[in-house]
Amino acid sequence: MRSTRATAAIARLNSRSNGHHYRMVLTGNGLFILRERIGGEDRQLSEALSLDEFVQLVDSMGAKPEPRITKSEAAFMKQLVKKDKAP
Repeated sequence: MRSTRATAAIARLNSRSNGHHYRMVLTGNGLFILRERIGGEDRQLSEALSLDEFVQLVDSMGAKPEPRITKSEAAFMKQLVKKDKAP
């Protein structure tokens, strides 16, 4: 189904956003609208967008997840830091 990317983007946004519930509306002509449920009512947050534009908008919203860093990556980044030269 074509809306799988959009549905996954909404799921990611809802998992990043505490206290908010976002929804996706698929129009009859295949465009997507972002809505937020507040107090039992839906508030429209975007105009009708194509799939790529919709996913880009949704991914830009909410808190950004911190990237995972393995122990070896952390050790490597620590080695990259220049040490102060002692006189």
